[in-house]
Amino acid sequence: MLVAIGSDHGGFRLKEDIKQYLTEKGIEFQDFGTHSTVSVDYPDISRSVAEAVAGAKCDRGIIICGTGIGVCIAANKVKGIRAALCHDTYSAQMSREHNNANILTMGERVIGFGLARAIVDKWLAAEFAGGRHEKRVCKIADLEI
Repeated sequence: MLVAIGSDHGGFRLKEDIKQYLTEKGIEFQDFGTHSTVSVDYPDISRSVAEAVAGAKCDRGIIICGTGIGVCIAANKVKGIRAALCHDTYSAQMSREHNNANILTMGERVIGFGLARAIVDKWLAAEFAGGRHEKRVCKIADLEI
């Protein structure tokens, strides 16, 4: 699995921690920035990660900002992306199993590093359940312009 990862300045520290965690777990990733706490525009980072996932250059993506909200909204503008903002492990698991979310977003100013790692674990381990959920995910795709 190759994970696209990115953050704005508000999520930089958590992104760096998640990168370390992915390395410890032997999961490959590609970092789309930012590379410091200097202010950047989160839609630019979201777009880069989302296009990598939508274009099948990466299998899944993780994007972090202060709240996780802005990066989630921006990523969901890219066709083929189902980004889910998760601040608990149950939502992370369900976003994969029921919604086939291909990008996880989180907020550094909302959750601690330990919880973020647990969320990433659940999200990466979970697989799409298909079945009755397949029809619903297809209906989401039909909404894309």
